[in-house]
Amino acid sequence: MVKKTKKKGKFREKITSKFRLVILNENSFQEYFSIKLSRLNIFVLGSVFSIFLVSLTIVFIAFTPLKEYIPGYSSTSLQRKATQLVYETDSLKNRLGVLQNYTQSLITVLTGNYPITDENIDSLKKKVTYTAIDMKKLNATRADSVFREKVESKDRFPLFDKAENKIDIVFFAPITGNITQHFNANNKHFAIDIVAATGTPIKVIEDGTVIFAEWTAETGYVIIIEHVNGFISVYKHNGALLKQQGDFVKSGEVIASVGSTGELSTGPHLHFELWYNGYPVNPINYIDFE
Repeated sequence: MVKKTKKKGKFREKITSKFRLVILNENSFQEYFSIKLSRLNIFVLGSVFSIFLVSLTIVFIAFTPLKEYIPGYSSTSLQRKATQLVYETDSLKNRLGVLQNYTQSLITVLTGNYPITDENIDSLKKKVTYTAIDMKKLNATRADSVFREKVESKDRFPLFDKAENKIDIVFFAPITGNITQHFNANNKHFAIDIVAATGTPIKVIEDGTVIFAEWTAETGYVIIIEHVNGFISVYKHNGALLKQQGDFVKSGEVIASVGSTGELSTGPHLHFELWYNGYPVNPINYIDFE
């Protein structure tokens, strides 16, 4: 017990022993500063200073912009911008999908062809009842198939001619002039051709949104506008386009000029088509071109 007490006393004496730190002038030995310290004082002061320094560093990192300069930490504003860009990218993807669907559905308008297939016939909601006949036994010839297609085509488009007469809508005339070729569903000419001088302004028939404005090999500069109530107007063989895809246009606003572009053009004129709910209608029933 005596040895342990002596050891404790020596340890206490060792850490509490006073030392004097003096700063002197080397030449004159004049004393400028002195302080009495012990090992215990140095340990306590060092611990307090270390805790203060660590706390101050944590405060700077957590509550000041200095943390942006430390590797591993990102800017708050940068995180907000990144989040906003993610939302905008998702929105753009959705809009791109919608535009792609529009473009796909308007392929027949751009090419000027309207193929007669079983799917198109079904989409017309025309119920056709066939008798239970084994077609293989009939051994139908190619002439029979062509005749049947012609009959179905004649039966289809008059339905739209009757339906469109029930719609009481009058549009703004895109241009005025002589009509050189009329709407003819049997010949698959789903438009009217109006002769006009090169550079004549072409106006939109009603308020709408431009869903297509590009160059095509056969019909030159083409602009397509979607209107309310399921109408779509198509302007082909233009000399120049004044609107871009996505633009909103007002009724009577100039959107293009008359030209003779495209392989199928025979001179300066406007090839104008009007579609209703995905099917071609005769523009003369809605617009006065004289």
